[in-house]
Amino acid sequence: MPELKTILFEKKGHATWITLNRPEVLNAQNDLLRNELVEALETVGRDDDVHAVVITGAGDRAFSAGADISEFPKMHPIDVIKLKWVKRPYNMIRLIPKPVIAAVNGLALGGGCEIVLACDCVIAVDSAQFGQPEIRVGVIPGGGGTQILPRLIGEKRAKELIFSGRFISAAEALAMGLVNQVVSRDKLVEATDKMVGDFLKNSPAILKLAKIAVNRSLDTSLAVGLECERELFALCFGTEDQKEGAKAFLEKRKPSYKGV
Repeated sequence: MPELKTILFEKKGHATWITLNRPEVLNAQNDLLRNELVEALETVGRDDDVHAVVITGAGDRAFSAGADISEFPKMHPIDVIKLKWVKRPYNMIRLIPKPVIAAVNGLALGGGCEIVLACDCVIAVDSAQFGQPEIRVGVIPGGGGTQILPRLIGEKRAKELIFSGRFISAAEALAMGLVNQVVSRDKLVEATDKMVGDFLKNSPAILKLAKIAVNRSLDTSLAVGLECERELFALCFGTEDQKEGAKAFLEKRKPSYKGV
């Protein structure tokens, strides 16, 4: 992977932390940051030694305040249609067959909120705020906000947030089911590491199948989703890790998974 200018990339054991690193502009997403985020996600996707991913923001104020609005005045419809970054980073987070956790250290607005929506689990500091304020600058959410937010919090709440552009607190986001945990700022890394550790106790091969199955439930009818689940359940029995997990349970010991 080439040298990164707007992303920090750190491996911690079997987990990789990706930090959006433009704190001087609240980690706003310009073309370079989005492209580097794609590169970082592609790297962890290919690395079999990485079993979980954390995305966070640099500084104390923002996870990501969204798109860099300074780029908007020069853009035209054809430019947006041609740019793969409009959806790609957000889609990649969902498609990577590994748990991706958002450690939200501050504002998560617009495209920043859409990164959060794409992640599998979310831990936020108690001072964090979330929102889709794109309507305030003359656009609609373009990274999945109009599609994923209603699935997570319901149509009516999603429309209210998108139509008004208002921000919600971490406590409100927790009540709506948008985040998993709210912690004090000094506990964010600790809580995230604990969640990562809880996930990494399990087979990375089975975690992949579990993520695919749950994601499929949001994309299909119940009947199709149940059939997909059945097929993925069957695939578990073709892995070495399934045999190891069952044996370890019966032998009352900790399993030693290989990820295959």
